[in-house]
Amino acid sequence: MDTKNLLVELFVEELPPKALKKIGEAFAQNLQASLKAQGLLSNDSVLTHFASPRRLGVHLTQVKVQADDKQVMQKLMPASVGLTADGAATPALLKKLAALGANESAVADLKRESDGKAEVLFFNSIVTGVTLPDGLQKAMDDTLGKLPIPKVMGYQLADGWNTVNFVRPAHGLVALYGADVVPLSVLGLSAGNITRGHRFEAGLDPLYIRDADSYAKQLVTEGAVIASFAERRAEIVRQLAAAASEAGSNLTPIQDEDLLDEVTGLVERPNVLIGQFEETFLEVPQECLILTMKANQKYFPLLDSKGNLSNKFLIVSNIRPADPSTVIGGNERVVRPRLADAKFFFDQDRKKTLASRVVGLDKVVYHNKLGTQGERIARVRAIAQAIATKLGIDPQQADVAAQLAKADLLTDMVGEFPELQGIMGRYYALHDGLPADVADAIEDHYKPRFAGDTLPRNSVGMVVALADKLETLVGLFSIGQIPTGDKDPFALRRHALGVIRMLIEGKLDIGINELITAAEKPFNGLSAEHRTALLTFIFDRLANALREQGYSAQEIDAVLALQPQRLADIASRLAAVRVFAALPEAPALAAANKRVGNILKKVEGEVAAKVNTALLQEAAEIALNQTLNNVKPQADAAFARGDYSASLQALAALKTSVDAFFDGVMVNAEDPALRNNRLGLLATLHQAMNQVADLSRLAS
Repeated sequence: MDTKNLLVELFVEELPPKALKKIGEAFAQNLQASLKAQGLLSNDSVLTHFASPRRLGVHLTQVKVQADDKQVMQKLMPASVGLTADGAATPALLKKLAALGANESAVADLKRESDGKAEVLFFNSIVTGVTLPDGLQKAMDDTLGKLPIPKVMGYQLADGWNTVNFVRPAHGLVALYGADVVPLSVLGLSAGNITRGHRFEAGLDPLYIRDADSYAKQLVTEGAVIASFAERRAEIVRQLAAAASEAGSNLTPIQDEDLLDEVTGLVERPNVLIGQFEETFLEVPQECLILTMKANQKYFPLLDSKGNLSNKFLIVSNIRPADPSTVIGGNERVVRPRLADAKFFFDQDRKKTLASRVVGLDKVVYHNKLGTQGERIARVRAIAQAIATKLGIDPQQADVAAQLAKADLLTDMVGEFPELQGIMGRYYALHDGLPADVADAIEDHYKPRFAGDTLPRNSVGMVVALADKLETLVGLFSIGQIPTGDKDPFALRRHALGVIRMLIEGKLDIGINELITAAEKPFNGLSAEHRTALLTFIFDRLANALREQGYSAQEIDAVLALQPQRLADIASRLAAVRVFAALPEAPALAAANKRVGNILKKVEGEVAAKVNTALLQEAAEIALNQTLNNVKPQADAAFARGDYSASLQALAALKTSVDAFFDGVMVNAEDPALRNNRLGLLATLHQAMNQVADLSRLAS
């Protein structure tokens, strides 16, 4: 069947720039998926999608004018219901056939097949393939209902009576199959071949699209619009680099993918210009200036080779005047009051010390069941001192950093720019004459804030960050605020992952139970139920993180089943398990370990890992005890020095003795003394085998 290329464009008022990329991709992919599902696309059809501030578009190659006919076998009813004893059609069958457009003549061609319960009648029919107009209408209706729209708005159509809902009012619809218009109607619009170019700089207005393949080129040459999101983004990147080079040989634009996507969603014909501001503003911390330029003005600050902010910035304009000085001057006038505000806040904030602001935290509610920020800080201080003492870190510095960690929340700068919390605390702490380690800890106690974020840069920061996150976890678990499903309003998963990363990557010599014990004291303890829930929550987050690092479910299960306290050892334990699992003796030992565990579970009470050699009778149990006496000291010594691989590999020597024991020894002997001694031998074996990991979890 002949095919042609298809173009669809929905012309709208300015779309939300932060969501444009996702909306454009979803529009194209959903439309393509629907047409493909209806059989209207060839196997090698190619998709190109367009998304600019005022349009969503799709170009598809090799689209069929009509889908191929399909042979469909439909289940009708049991043969006993559809046919009489002599094989004639019953009224029920004739009614069903009529509904399918067939008559009594089709009865002879019905197929009989068993569905496992009874013989069933099936009707074979040819279903005519959907036509492009019908299929495209369905695809558009489906697509518009599935777009990831942040907020839908209702608006009135031109007739003054009907109202439709969409992300923004739509004003035009193009649907071209080759050069032919496809009859299509959505959002009160009928398809044609007319669109609009750039709001100010289009060479032609309106723009008549000749055919599906000329769309992108016509928009560039006649409409002054780069319709492709990816091409427009790449053009902005190119112009940013060129303008930065022009502004200074050592200057580069700040790297911010989200800002780049947002600006791409704001312009249809990018034109990058260079602006500047007075150097006196550089006395303000550059984080403040960068944030206000990016967040409020969508500018790209320029940094020198050392990462320091310059007094020049890049503007991505949507127009290309012959003389850009007016545009540049206007932007410079707009940014100046923003920078002046930042300087004012910075100067005002430094008139009060951080320490003097701490008392104000008593008036800031943290949680209605957990008190104020002041009460929270008292708990964080206690936890930080306890952790610092255990880790051999100066508890006084940890206490000062914890006390001042949230004080910058009451500053004007953080009030205006909450994203700067911690960052401004560091600057103000240095201004107050506090040690660098304390100042750095004030900024770093929020870290790691997201996956891939850096850890606190010093040990004091690590202590306060642990204390802050543990206080949050313990506090919210203590009042039953436990994440369920996708809901995690207090970001407890992120806090747990932060604790895990600091313990592992920081190689901190402290157990997870020690940390929780220290963290629960200011809350007068956790209930057993909440403590267990919190431990499970942390180890579940750890398991997820390890899976993302490529460890197998079996390896992770074997190591975490023991809930090892020192998380810094996890990687070594996993590596040792992987090496052990590759040994030829591993499957048999894992199976034996599982068997031993099952035997010990059935015994009432705890079985002591003790053996009375005088009660050993069978050669196999004597041999196993002797092998254990040889192997266990080696495995224990290797475990004690942290050589987990050597500890596990030493166990390989047990295989022959363990196999012989289970082949020749009856554990549940009638003599209680003999039975208890053999159970003690198995308990000793179980203890020796499960120091590094629960090897039974490796059994298939």
